[in-house]
Amino acid sequence: MIVLLSVGPGTLESTMTEDLSPAERYAAARQRAAEQATALASFREMYDFGLDPFQIEACQALEAGKGVLVAAPTGSGKTIVGEFAVHLALLQGKKCFYTTPIKALSNQKYADLCRRYGADKVGLLTGDNSVNSEAPVVVMTTEVLRNMLYAGSQTLLGLGHVVMDEVHYLSDRFRGAVWEEVIIHLPASVTLVSLSATVSNAEEFGDWLDTVRGDTEVIVSEHRPVPLFQHVLAGRRMYDLFEEGEGHKKAVNPDLVRLARMEATRPSYQDRRRGRAMREADRERERRQRSRMWTPGRPEVIERLDAEGLLPAITFIFSRAGCEAAVQQCLYAGLRLNDEEARDRVRALVEERTAHIASEDLHVLGYYEWLEGLERGIAAHHAGMLPTFKEVVEELFVRGLVKAVFATETLALGINMPARSVVLEKLVKWNGEQHADITPGEYTQLTGRAGRRGIDVEGHAVVLWQRGMSPEHLAGLAGTRTYPLRSSFRPSYNMAVNLVEQFGRHRSRELLETSFAQFQADRSVVGISRQVQRNEEGLAGYRASMTCHLGDFEEYARLRRELKDRETELARQGAHQRRAEAAAALEKLRPGDVIHVPTGKYAGLALVLDPGLPAGRSNGHRGFDHQDGPRPLVLTAERQVKRLASMDFPVPVEPLDRMRIPKTFNARSPQSRRDLASALRSKAGHIPPERARKKRSQAADDREIARLRTALRAHPCHGCDDREDHARWAERYHRLLRDTSQLERRIEGRTNTIARTFDRIVALLTELDYLRGDEVTEHGRRLARLYGELDLLASECLREGVWEGLAPAELAACVSALVYEARLSDDAVAPKLPSGKAKAALGEMVRIWGRLDGLEEDFRISQTEGVGQREPDLGFAWAAYMWASGKGLDEVLREAEMPAGDFVRWCKQVIDVLGQISAAAPGEGSTVAKAARKAVDQLLRGVVAYSSVA
Repeated sequence: MIVLLSVGPGTLESTMTEDLSPAERYAAARQRAAEQATALASFREMYDFGLDPFQIEACQALEAGKGVLVAAPTGSGKTIVGEFAVHLALLQGKKCFYTTPIKALSNQKYADLCRRYGADKVGLLTGDNSVNSEAPVVVMTTEVLRNMLYAGSQTLLGLGHVVMDEVHYLSDRFRGAVWEEVIIHLPASVTLVSLSATVSNAEEFGDWLDTVRGDTEVIVSEHRPVPLFQHVLAGRRMYDLFEEGEGHKKAVNPDLVRLARMEATRPSYQDRRRGRAMREADRERERRQRSRMWTPGRPEVIERLDAEGLLPAITFIFSRAGCEAAVQQCLYAGLRLNDEEARDRVRALVEERTAHIASEDLHVLGYYEWLEGLERGIAAHHAGMLPTFKEVVEELFVRGLVKAVFATETLALGINMPARSVVLEKLVKWNGEQHADITPGEYTQLTGRAGRRGIDVEGHAVVLWQRGMSPEHLAGLAGTRTYPLRSSFRPSYNMAVNLVEQFGRHRSRELLETSFAQFQADRSVVGISRQVQRNEEGLAGYRASMTCHLGDFEEYARLRRELKDRETELARQGAHQRRAEAAAALEKLRPGDVIHVPTGKYAGLALVLDPGLPAGRSNGHRGFDHQDGPRPLVLTAERQVKRLASMDFPVPVEPLDRMRIPKTFNARSPQSRRDLASALRSKAGHIPPERARKKRSQAADDREIARLRTALRAHPCHGCDDREDHARWAERYHRLLRDTSQLERRIEGRTNTIARTFDRIVALLTELDYLRGDEVTEHGRRLARLYGELDLLASECLREGVWEGLAPAELAACVSALVYEARLSDDAVAPKLPSGKAKAALGEMVRIWGRLDGLEEDFRISQTEGVGQREPDLGFAWAAYMWASGKGLDEVLREAEMPAGDFVRWCKQVIDVLGQISAAAPGEGSTVAKAARKAVDQLLRGVVAYSSVA
């Protein structure tokens, strides 16, 4: 493994040639001559800049026939190593596949490689594009390569190198497993190039690659080619986040710490409302603080960055609506970042790129508002936008014609859009379940866009001041530049049948145990195993210390423990019974009952105003939903109205007397409370409280306790003079034994976890006749061609003929339920569905899913572990049906209540699955394959049909 803290290009060479002797110069000249004969030398001539040391090391390892893992910061030039693999493959007459996690990045890399090597040598394969697929260099999404490996595609012949860009994506809980499948199943003859963001466990990942792929060099670089400076913008002032401390160590800017402290001591609005007087000096100080600490508006931030020379900038806003609103705010503020010439260039490029879109669709898509922002140099970028619009924004930004982009975090996922500055509005984002702080890894990924190599001398990350911000917390995010890579690998139904068909069950199980997920689990077991060994040594010592010369002290200690456990259990039962009796007594109370509160802060005489029964009404008073039983509202003899809890009544309470509560009684009136409390004391002040009778302990009559006590007294060790000393050692022995057993259970739970999940999946598939031992049935071969989260459901629908006889548009509606997932679940509103056969088929799909869900429960296959079939989502069925039926874009988007970008993305995913279904559907006598092909043609029109590389 090589770990480099890189320096600038050329520094090593110049250092090496200084002060050399003639013999050393001759040797260096010979070395340079040898280097000129390498593939790396010809590759370096293709670039007008020198390579960094980590790039050279990685390329040299590749040329030596080794695989490489390169972990380096965003923008450091990792892709140079991937491009060298392309160069090397072409020189050797072999193929190179360049894989990316997202289609947009695939399209971008395809365009880059076409410019360098020519369109005849480069192909593209994504879910909805196939261009020159037999070219020597093919760019593709990782899923496409996974599918090719399982299908045994002829395109794999002659494959020499595979580049896996953004390989840290294998941590993604939804799609990460695909990366591991590819790494495990690639032929051994293929050299793997893995490009990753800086992760803290690169060595661990490299060790795994070394295990499954052979000799792999791990090259880690912490050097950013363009240094990044961190700032906080508060009010009119931009503060540096760090300042140089002692010994060149970075310390948090004390001005920011002071600002946070001043804000924390600032009187709150509630304080002022409570009437707390403020002196004039205090008010003046608060005005000064407010003038320094306000959060500037979005147009102000852009104007400030423009004035400081920090544009172009990307502002990350974790909301699509927020991005669109930011553009509108800048337009309303009259912000203009482009001159007349730039505006003309923008309009010309936009009109050229959107010429294929029908004019009526342009109105629906908000084209003219979008164009106005672009002409002013301002744009949004998020997944809800039409892909064409996003691509135009990316191109204009790279050309410097858009200078301010408001984007969601999806922009940070590998797309080449570097900026001079990155702005973060907040350090909190919605993660799908709750608002959570962004992680150090996310912060690094987002701010990594700042600083354009070869253009900017430095990059800038600006965080806007927010109320309650902690500069120390921000410094922690900015200072922690790495995050761990965690496997998300889980077997699936499709994976299981493909593996069994190729390798058989036993070999498939072994292959799965080589996954990174199992590798990490096994490594975590090593530390636990060491602890178990240490515990076992301790147990041996404790056992020796408790040895008694009179008999078996371990047996005697067991009797003592059983006696103690039995006494504890009876005491628990007694306490539970007393609580139940007390709660039952409270439930019998009625308004007007005079009681004696036995304990607590309000012990003494009290009048029941409201019995506080759970979830109901009593005598006109609404009860409360209390989980711990009744909570009566009482008036005490000291004139206090309080709601008591069950802990105030450890014993049953009985009414001492009854009183009438006046209808005019008002619990908020001091006079009413005083009068009623006086009447209470007069009525019942002389009645002594009934003393609770102590019941006989259950332990006194328990036969098991009597038996254990007799056995203890009869045991030989009972008469030992050192009995209590031995007992202390025995107690320590028991505690350590219990801890050791827990550790052993943890080891058992982590060992072979992936293989055990695979076994359960295989058992279920065998039950459904997809597998018979090592044989894959006809149904199993159909399942092997269906990829997706609901692969088994799709296969069962084909098997049961659910989609037979459906029209193409109806089939599109049904298939949409297999891919669509609403961004926000809304169970209150039932989705609109097409009528007739489509509605019946969708209902049948839900019924089949219910049957599969029950089977998964029987076979202990859990969706929480990332395995299993989620419920089909019918929320896109109506939109898919309308679009496939030929309805206009305006009508479809209005009915679907969905952004154009989301609509196009879901349509393309439906098209992808329809293609799989047409290939997997039964042949003779089935209408599904033909309907699926027609549905693809009917969906693939208008904005859905457009491709940037067509």
